Amino acid sequence: MGITVKREKMKKGWKHFDIMHKNRRVARIYEDGKCTISYPSFMPYNLYLEKGEDLDTRINNLNSFYYWCSSRVLTLGRKYAKEILNAIGANQAITDKDRAMIAVSYHGLSLTDVYWIRSAKETVDFEQLSLYNHSLSDTFANVSLRGKDITLQNAHLVMSRDAAGDVGTPGVAPKAWVRKDGEIYLFKDGDERDVEAELLASRILSCFKVNYVPYEEDFFEGVKVSKCKIITSPEKSIVSYEFVDVYCTNRDMDKLDFVLKKDPYSYYMMNILDYLVGNTDRHWGNWGFYVDNDTNKLQVLYPMMDFNKAFSAYDTLDGALCQTTDRKITQREAALEAVCKIGLNQSSEIKDDWFFDEETRKMFFRRLEVLQKASL
Repeated sequence: MGITVKREKMKKGWKHFDIMHKNRRVARIYEDGKCTISYPSFMPYNLYLEKGEDLDTRINNLNSFYYWCSSRVLTLGRKYAKEILNAIGANQAITDKDRAMIAVSYHGLSLTDVYWIRSAKETVDFEQLSLYNHSLSDTFANVSLRGKDITLQNAHLVMSRDAAGDVGTPGVAPKAWVRKDGEIYLFKDGDERDVEAELLASRILSCFKVNYVPYEEDFFEGVKVSKCKIITSPEKSIVSYEFVDVYCTNRDMDKLDFVLKKDPYSYYMMNILDYLVGNTDRHWGNWGFYVDNDTNKLQVLYPMMDFNKAFSAYDTLDGALCQTTDRKITQREAALEAVCKIGLNQSSEIKDDWFFDEETRKMFFRRLEVLQKASL
């Protein structure tokens, strides 16, 4: 069947939805806001539900559920968001409830984790729906990467799950999941500058002792893109720092202390390398933790990724404001602090001829010199 948003699920009364983790029913929420929680330790990190009969509790549960669903849908800031939503028959939803309707239409599936949504009377299981198991559609990649309309001839070939990976992937740049040579890759476009920046940043990160996502050059319909292999699987998910913030806030925990207890080395290396390559896009949805799907426990920070906005705010030594802390400090200050904590950890030489222009090369080595002196 073709892709379409089933508006009647929300408009005509939906009875209840199950929040599923693989084939485990974690919680059930009813249309009046009442809920049951079967496995508290397997709840999504950004979904907080409470048992209770009072009106405030039930309203809070519904709002929390709509927020969680909406976090699994692309934002309207994404390039080609209009085209993607049109392709699945969705309105350009503004409210969390509207966006929840979109998520429900494709079971809330994502390639970042193994949660999904099951409506009343459905008997489908995770293996039947899992995005890891089916062939991804080049037809929908054309929508996500190029903003092309799906033709009438192609529409019947595209299933809701073909769209789910791209609809549920966050970020602003055009991107699409593509299966190639038996592997799942994320293809990213934007403009030539963004692609070159991501490829150069990846090459520089290879010269440091840090866990990072390697980006390679590829082409989609004759246009250069960057690509990287998927870092999640049915065994391993990722959860963003934004969602960890929700988790910590609901438990009166300090979020940065939580990060530093889990993986201080990766956190400090992130600040060092974001400064060196001038990455100004390290918002809270752009880094976070691996999750063991057998236990739903947070592990270490997942590999550094997403560098299409590298070498921005690159005309001064200070760089932009650091985005990984609530303190008002520059990227330079955060990097110097990190070097004092763990050292610079450079493992190989960075070559002059890697850089796409002389000004970028000069600033990189000026910043590197600042940190090298601090590490002595």
